[in-house]
Amino acid sequence: MKKLRKKIYMAAGYNTISIGTGRKEFHPKKPRPGLEHYIKEAGQATLKQIGGAKNVDEGAIGNFMAPRFNKQGHIAGLIPMIDDGLEYKPCIRTEGACASGALALMSGIKSVLADTADVVLTVGVEVQNTMKAIYGADVLAGAGWFQKRKDGHAYFFPGQFSNRAGAYYEKYGMEYARKGMRRWFRNAIENARLCPTAQEYHNSVKDLDALYDKLKPNGKAFVDNLSVLDCSKVSDAASAIVICSEEGLKKVGIPKDQAVEVLGWAQVERNLTNDPPDLKEVTAIKKAAKEAIESAGITINDLATIEVHDCFSIAGILATEALGFAEPGKGAQFVADGHTARDGKIPLNTTGGLIGWGHPTGGTGVHQAVTIWEQLTGKAGEAQIEIPKDRPYGMTINMGGDDVTVVAIIYKRG
Repeated sequence: MKKLRKKIYMAAGYNTISIGTGRKEFHPKKPRPGLEHYIKEAGQATLKQIGGAKNVDEGAIGNFMAPRFNKQGHIAGLIPMIDDGLEYKPCIRTEGACASGALALMSGIKSVLADTADVVLTVGVEVQNTMKAIYGADVLAGAGWFQKRKDGHAYFFPGQFSNRAGAYYEKYGMEYARKGMRRWFRNAIENARLCPTAQEYHNSVKDLDALYDKLKPNGKAFVDNLSVLDCSKVSDAASAIVICSEEGLKKVGIPKDQAVEVLGWAQVERNLTNDPPDLKEVTAIKKAAKEAIESAGITINDLATIEVHDCFSIAGILATEALGFAEPGKGAQFVADGHTARDGKIPLNTTGGLIGWGHPTGGTGVHQAVTIWEQLTGKAGEAQIEIPKDRPYGMTINMGGDDVTVVAIIYKRG
């Protein structure tokens, strides 16, 4: 990928609360806010930080399955609903399964690079607690190839990643692997408890390791090689952030030290109709991460923190290996040893990731960007980690489907 031809920044991030099981406010039988509520809350909160809609040139919104979860298509048309000042401005909706949010970020980055915009309001959203989990699993299966769906597990994507976990167990040992997966779960919940918008913020279980060990995989009740604690949440939430040129930052009145600079990125696509070449590897993530790091002109060891796509705990383990922090088969030990904890060698998912913060599918990529912006600018509150002066970099990896669509972005403290 060619180097960026001009400087790109992100600023003014905002996350709504991630609503679903785990939050005290959530009750499946009581009325809950809809798609419009979340888009408006996130969008208005970001506009408030940049001097209003008059400073926005374009809008982009990531969403996966509102036509099925909410019976609502034409999602770009909801951006002007955020504020009357957005009426008649160009807007676009992006879709790439769980990577829909990051594709919205890429749309904004490319508009700024193309000089068609100096300020792009970017939103990611999903409202998916509109149906029972088993029916929702069928909707989410749309992130895979339908020809495989017909013969797949009822819980299609848990089934897919259960197969990945099973392959990892077979080669490296189930007990060994699940020690790493257990630590991944504990890190996720402990980090989420520090973030007021996280879905697991209210989690008060004292011994998370004991809880994890007690709830063993049971193929008769769920899938063969994962328990529900290995899975990300069914979530309703939205996130928003603005993507700006240098001129755009000046226009919205945000100093560079309150923004993050985009240094590099990669966007890759694996053939949806093909099985993963190796169940024990996430090859698209590996390729995207390598390309993004090279385009930014840094090394993996320069990063202070990373938001990885832990739709399942095994995906987190495989990501550590794909990134190069651990050799194949050593990722579980790397995590079990605490190296990815908030005080470890490379803190991952500092507000809980998909398992702890939540996974509003189309919004996850934007939420990841907001988290990195917060961390690199010192705005993460109780979830703040130390960002070393010699490592002022962060990274997001947003994955759609079973390692099919992957967007990796490198950020630098302004």
